[in-house]
Amino acid sequence: MITRLFRSGVRRVSVVLILTAGTLISAGCATGLRMTEDGIPVVSKEKQLDEAVSSFISEAGMDPAWWGVHVVRVDDGRDVYKRFADHSFIPASNIKLYTTAAGLTLLGPEFTYETRLYAVGPVENGVLHGDLVVRGSGDPVIGPRFAENGDRLETFRSWAASLKAAGIDSVAGNIIGDDDLFDDLPLGAGWMWDDEITWYSAEVGALTYHDNTIDIRLDGRASGEPAVLSWEPAATSYVRLRNESVTVPSGPVDEGYERERASNEFRLTSRVPVGGADTESLSISNATLYFVHVLSETLRAEGIGVGGGPVDVDDLPSKPAYDAPDVRSVAVHRSVPLKKIAAAINKPSHNLYAEQLLRSIGAYAPVDTTAPAIGSAASGLEASMHVFGAAGVDTVRIRLADGSGLSRYNIISPRMTTSLLRYMAVGTDDSTRAAFMRSLPIAGVDGSLAGRMRSGPAYANALAKTGTMSHASALAGYVTTARGTQLAFSIMGNNYILPTSRARDVQDRIVQILAASEL
Repeated sequence: MITRLFRSGVRRVSVVLILTAGTLISAGCATGLRMTEDGIPVVSKEKQLDEAVSSFISEAGMDPAWWGVHVVRVDDGRDVYKRFADHSFIPASNIKLYTTAAGLTLLGPEFTYETRLYAVGPVENGVLHGDLVVRGSGDPVIGPRFAENGDRLETFRSWAASLKAAGIDSVAGNIIGDDDLFDDLPLGAGWMWDDEITWYSAEVGALTYHDNTIDIRLDGRASGEPAVLSWEPAATSYVRLRNESVTVPSGPVDEGYERERASNEFRLTSRVPVGGADTESLSISNATLYFVHVLSETLRAEGIGVGGGPVDVDDLPSKPAYDAPDVRSVAVHRSVPLKKIAAAINKPSHNLYAEQLLRSIGAYAPVDTTAPAIGSAASGLEASMHVFGAAGVDTVRIRLADGSGLSRYNIISPRMTTSLLRYMAVGTDDSTRAAFMRSLPIAGVDGSLAGRMRSGPAYANALAKTGTMSHASALAGYVTTARGTQLAFSIMGNNYILPTSRARDVQDRIVQILAASEL
C-alpha cells in the first residue's frame, strides 16, 4: 500500500473567517450588556454569562454542530457555565493535556531520559572486537530541537568523541539498536492510514531520532525543469528520494508525496512555481533502523571505522546481556528535563513526543512493578488513570486510546477536562503545577495560539491547549477575569461542516467573554 499526501494552495497560509462584530454586538444587546472596545460583552453575573455565551453560540452559524462547554472557578471548583458539559466528544489534541498532566505528576518535571551506548567485547589496538549497542530510553527529542546550534547530529558526534576517548577507533561488529523498552506497535490505535506519511503521524519507538522524519525542500528554479531538491538529515542511505517534481511558471505550490508502507522510498511529485519553495517533514518507516543507520554513517564520517552494519535487536537470536563482564557503557545522552519536553508537546502540539511520553509512563511508572516494564499505550494509560481518578475525572466513562489525540477512539467530556485542569492548578505540588502551566500556549503570544486572540482581554492572559482534526475542534485551559478570578474552561465542537477557522473563532470569542467578565 502507498500512502500519499497531496495539498493544493499556498503553503502555510491560513484563511481565517472572522465572525462579524454585528454577531458579537447582537449577543451583547440581546442581554442589555455593555461592550468593551473590542466588542466583547461584559458580564458581571453568571446568568448574564449563560445568556451571552448561549446567545453567541446560537448566532454564530455553527448549527447543527455539537458544542460542549464547561467553565469552573479554579479556587473552589464551582460551575460558572455549562452547556452539554457531561456529553461525550472527540477531543483531538486536547488529549495532550491528559498525557502531560500524567507524565509530570508520575515522572516529575525534572525527569530525564538516559540513552546509553554500550561496547560489547574486548578492545585491542583501538579495535572493538564486537558490537556497539544503543539501548533506547524512549527519549523523543534526540535531534536538533534542543541541540546546540540546532546540530542534527550533535548526539552522534558526541558519541564518536566518547569512543575515541575510550580508545576505540574502529568497531569490527554491528551497530545495534535496542528498542525493547517499548512494545513494537509503531502507530496508535485508530490512526488514519492516509496520515502515515505525515510528520504528525510519525512512528513511535524506544529509539527515536530527528522526530522520525526527514525534512525536504523543493526550490523552483527553471520552468519545466524538476525543482531543486535538498533534504536533512545528512542524506542517509536509509532513505531514497525520487524527485519527479516540476517547476511551473507561476501559481501556488501543489504538493505531492508518496511512500509505500514499510519502505523508505519517497516519490516527490510537487509542482513548484519559479522562485517558490515547497518544504515538508515526512515520516520514515522503522525508527530503530533509521536511528542506527544515521549513527553508523556519522561514526564513519567522524573517523570511527564500522565493519558491520545497522541492526535492529529484534533481528538477533539473543539480546545483549548488559551486566556481562565484556559489556561496558561508553557514552550516554541525557535529555533535557521533562518540563521542557512537556512544553514541546503542548505549545506546538507535537504528536510523537506525546506518544513517547505516554509509553514512557508505562515503562518508568508501571502499575505492576513485579513484571518487566514495557512501555505501551495500554500500560501508560493504565498508570495515568490513577492521576485522572485523583483529579476527579470519571474514569468509568472516559475512553482513551493514545497520547496525542490523533485517534478518533478518544472520548471525553468538557467536565472531565475542567476537573483535570483544576487538579493541576490546586491539587499538585508547586513544581508540577508550574511546569504544566508553562507548557501551555499563551493566547496571541506563542505555540498554537500565537495567531489567535492577539488583542482583547484574553491576549497574553489565556493559557490553553488547542485540538484540531477534521470536523472536531477543542480549546481548554485557564483564563483570568477582569476581577482576578482564575477560571478553567473546556470548549469542544464536533460534527461541524463549516471551516475549522469558524469553530476556532467561536472558541476564542467565548474565552474573550470570560476574560472580560467581572465574575
